[in-house]
Amino acid sequence: MANKDGRILILGAGHAGGTAAALLRQQGWTGPVTLLGDEPVAPYQRPPLSKAWLKGEADADSLALRPESFYPEHQIELRLNERAERISRGAGGGEVQLGSGESLAYDRLILATGSRARRITLPGMDLEGVLELRTAADADRLKAALQPGARLAVVGGGYIGLEAAASARALGAEAVVIELQPRLLSRVAHEALATFVHDYHRARGVAFELAAGVDGLEGEGGRVCAVRLADGRRIACDAALIGVGAVPNQELAEAAGLACDAGVVVDLAARTSDPCIHAIGDCTRRPLPLYGCMGRLESVPNALEQAKQAAADLCGTKPPTPETPWFWSDQFDLKLQIAGLPLDAVRTVVRGEPATARFAVFHLNAHDQVQAVEAINAAPEFMAGRQFIGSRRPVHPGMLRDISVSMKEVAA
Repeated sequence: MANKDGRILILGAGHAGGTAAALLRQQGWTGPVTLLGDEPVAPYQRPPLSKAWLKGEADADSLALRPESFYPEHQIELRLNERAERISRGAGGGEVQLGSGESLAYDRLILATGSRARRITLPGMDLEGVLELRTAADADRLKAALQPGARLAVVGGGYIGLEAAASARALGAEAVVIELQPRLLSRVAHEALATFVHDYHRARGVAFELAAGVDGLEGEGGRVCAVRLADGRRIACDAALIGVGAVPNQELAEAAGLACDAGVVVDLAARTSDPCIHAIGDCTRRPLPLYGCMGRLESVPNALEQAKQAAADLCGTKPPTPETPWFWSDQFDLKLQIAGLPLDAVRTVVRGEPATARFAVFHLNAHDQVQAVEAINAAPEFMAGRQFIGSRRPVHPGMLRDISVSMKEVAA
């Protein structure tokens, strides 16, 4: 742990980095805190980009994590439009070289570099109108393309793509989702939930091409006009959103010799293999105490939890209690909430009827402990599921399935 008057440099002004800066001040760090971001805007919320922002229901002020006045008021130096190029580590600190040629010294460094959209190698990827969705600038480009009657092709049937497709329909645009696997959300959701989401979208005008490979993107006048499928068919479009996952921004850490394994490896205090460097958020591979393994979580709750871990470790305050991982997605009027990870699950219990658009899927291990819950418009099941996962108390599958038995009774 550093003295609280040392120089802290945070690389990445997203949810994780912005929160860490604020927590350091709240927990008594008195030394200089510099928050470095490569975007031109102060830390903001990213989840609304595919929903409220696209639909015009949010503005820059509502997305901002904190008012811009917060940073100077708390002596946090916020430097935007700056890119870190190299970390030079030393025994008790080091320095970071910026793209401008300037070097910034640090006593303690926090990596909050996030993740980026996974790029796929396809002909036509450089055409105008081929989009991704990770930043506010990306969202603005997509928003401009979603005019009434416009045709959006979404490559990838994950949560971001489905959220964008739902927003496109709300704005009067056409949307078709192209997915390589035979069903949506094949790696992240139970089949019952994926089937329900597929049918719900289709009933609201979203078209789907499942088990469909993509061979390339075609253009006219330098702008995308179609997605060419592996079977030769063409899906006409005015814009194509590529949403096939994300990769951690770990290159700086790797080049500096830090331990990385599909993410910057950290412990439960967010410490890397260098005692002077912490890492938080989407860029990390971290312990998952409830499951006895390591994993990479891409979520706001994870970013907040790891920001708390790093701030507590640096300031010498009480570390936060490990949390149950959780995630959410809003599509049309559906609220999908997920808690936990279905690791070592041997059975699933569906509570409620998907036809009612209110149900939950519980994943149980061999000891009838809940490993994960996926809930559609079912907040009580989601909240109880989070508690079950954290407590490790076995539940009775029959009671869990029976909707005449309240969640409070199941927990009794």
